[in-house]
Amino acid sequence: MYTFEFFSSFNRQGILRKATTGALMAALLPAAPLAHAAALSNDARAAIPHDVQQIIVVDYRAMQNSPAAMSLKDRVLPPELKRLETALTSSGLKVDADTDALAFVAFRVPGPDAKSPDQTLIVGIAQGQFHTHDILASFVKSKTKPLVIRNNSVYPMGASGMSVAFLNQTTMVFGDKSAIKAAVDARDGITSNFLTDSDLVNDMILVDTHAVWSLLDAKGTQAMMKSVLGQASQLADYDTVKNRMKGSRYTMDFNNGVRFNMAVNLSDTVTAATVATLMKGVAILKKTQGTPLEKTALDSTTIDSNSGALTVDYSSSDSQFASLLTSPLFQSVVK
Repeated sequence: MYTFEFFSSFNRQGILRKATTGALMAALLPAAPLAHAAALSNDARAAIPHDVQQIIVVDYRAMQNSPAAMSLKDRVLPPELKRLETALTSSGLKVDADTDALAFVAFRVPGPDAKSPDQTLIVGIAQGQFHTHDILASFVKSKTKPLVIRNNSVYPMGASGMSVAFLNQTTMVFGDKSAIKAAVDARDGITSNFLTDSDLVNDMILVDTHAVWSLLDAKGTQAMMKSVLGQASQLADYDTVKNRMKGSRYTMDFNNGVRFNMAVNLSDTVTAATVATLMKGVAILKKTQGTPLEKTALDSTTIDSNSGALTVDYSSSDSQFASLLTSPLFQSVVK
């Protein structure tokens, strides 16, 4: 099923390895409306460096309240993100209980020298009502010395090797020191942040009212689509099509069952229609090879193009989606 193909494609690009786990977890939650959406605050947005590869934002409160979602997370959360989340929950700061929204951001930074390729760093951003006074007092009591970057104090998070910096009482960034430095540099205006990328900002406006949402840049989208299309991406003209992919976004909602929506922005309507046709062909092939449950999932997936964008929509009931998670198709794409 295409939804899982998108999820598995993250295996190839750092944070992109199954990083949509938050969306999968959200999909297992009951069909009751969520209390709030996973929108980022102004400080959180400003702390995202400019060269974004992917942003993933989830309703952390809803995730924590679902035993099924937590069980699924343990099976499919990629090491890169599990390391971050484990550092947060085991840091002794007790902030996991106060977190409302959790974001993971992958971004590119130049290599150590001109001959080295760009590197990908990952920073976590947590939003909530944190007891910052008590937390900072505990640092003082334990004589924990911070790394000071201008007006920002970066504290070690226990024995994890990671660190944390509070931007204010409701927003914190955490991860490796190099990733935190890049985040606070962006927030403080020392370097450009993602708010200067009008395309990503415009896409964020379209998705950030949802409980689970993600944005990918052009390179991340190209890598994802290559995985989704499989052998079809080996066609001679695919490189031409690939270079016309400008970015993508997805959301998941589950107020009435499970619904996944994705849009891939392309340079023109003809290219969008061409990619949609390729994906429909792949879907037909997978239907001939899948189980009855997987065929039903594909029947619930609509692939189309609209105004220069490839669109993919999937919907099902909670029980159908939960059953699909045990299917061979799901197992093959999350291993």
